[in-house]
Amino acid sequence: MRYISTRGGINPIPFKDAVMMGLASDGGLLLPQSYPAVTREQLESWRGLSYQELAFEVISRYADDIPGGDLKSLINRSYATFAHPEITPLVRKNGVYILELFHGVTLAFKDVALQFLGNLFEYILAERNQTLNIIGATSGDTGSAAIHGVRGKKGISIFILHPLGKTSAVQALQMTSVTDTNVHNIAVRGTFDDCQKMVKELFGDLEFKEKYSLGAVNSINWARVLAQVVYYFYAWLRVTDETDAPVNFSVPTGNFGDIFAGYVAKRMGLPVDKLLLATNENNILTRFINKSDYSLGEVVPTVSPSMDIQIASNFERYLFHLFAENPVRVKEAFAELEEHGRISCSSDEMTLVRNDFCSISVNQGATLQTIREFYADTGYLLDPHTAVGVIAALDLLPSDSARICLATAHPAKFSETVEQSLGFQVPAPESVKELYGKPTRCEIMDADLGTVRKFLIEHIG
Repeated sequence: MRYISTRGGINPIPFKDAVMMGLASDGGLLLPQSYPAVTREQLESWRGLSYQELAFEVISRYADDIPGGDLKSLINRSYATFAHPEITPLVRKNGVYILELFHGVTLAFKDVALQFLGNLFEYILAERNQTLNIIGATSGDTGSAAIHGVRGKKGISIFILHPLGKTSAVQALQMTSVTDTNVHNIAVRGTFDDCQKMVKELFGDLEFKEKYSLGAVNSINWARVLAQVVYYFYAWLRVTDETDAPVNFSVPTGNFGDIFAGYVAKRMGLPVDKLLLATNENNILTRFINKSDYSLGEVVPTVSPSMDIQIASNFERYLFHLFAENPVRVKEAFAELEEHGRISCSSDEMTLVRNDFCSISVNQGATLQTIREFYADTGYLLDPHTAVGVIAALDLLPSDSARICLATAHPAKFSETVEQSLGFQVPAPESVKELYGKPTRCEIMDADLGTVRKFLIEHIG
């Protein structure tokens, strides 16, 4: 298996090189040259596998330069940190299936990928006798999951940028209370998009990237997306153990990475009927799918802050496929975005988009109402992001289908919002209670690339 760039400027590279490159050296995102097909017969043979066994079957098709025994060890070590034996269990409530992705160390779906990626980085660095400085941007969950994925790992330092005051209190504490010497938190006076832009510009400076051994932990790293593909297969196999109904997935998303993993699973042959992309008021992706309008707007702060994003970095991977894998067309699209603040698609291309996805935007009032009503009906607590996905599924997906809603975070991570909806305090896991009162460390900076670059140079070992 070899990997290429969405912008066509690199020679095909193997999996381990793709992991270490992160963002392609030509500024594009890495993708496999082709997707390994999974036949229905193979899929049926995976029924009954544990999550770890299934992860090996999926990931090994893309990581063929890692010996099977080593890959199994990496996978088993990564998911030994999860609190639930099924890793991503399913529960059925009120006519939908909730795919619980929050049983990792930071109580968010990002742990599924970042526990694996942290171990993968350590494995490759030891093999190559190298060190790595991870640079990442987060709207909340990626940062804490990345920090906890690499803390204590040999040869790795990590620098995480997050928008000051625009994450939940728990998200901020999960990052800033890790005071290990190799962990650096930067709170930026700005938005997630400001943070992400600076990270991409740092990676785009190839001399700087090479000199300081920069690595990517955001979902611009292909290994992040790959690890998330597994739970689409896992959920489908569990649901179809009990129903023959068509299977749909509802995915609350801002950065397009989680739903792109579902798209990859579908391209591999997973029989998915619909991929529903659910957004909040920051609905550039919904506008694109429903109205052919991919135009930038201002970021609106909401009760589902991890989705408060305008520029969805993983969207480029999908555009590469939409544009018939033509890197020239991809570069033209992003030149148009840079110059005019929009991306244009033909009517034929939009027909293809709507064959792949459906979408709906859910406002804050509906989000709070859904948390309240779902709890009243079922006794089950939804975090605000999951609530967006649930209401989208109930509104848009056929009731006679198997509707799988991705639960992206534990409600305790957004206790202020859940309490606002329900009027009582959310029971907090011990890991959350322990955050309060811990010492914290964080640098506050303007959204200025020069300032951030200077800090990195001063603190890279």
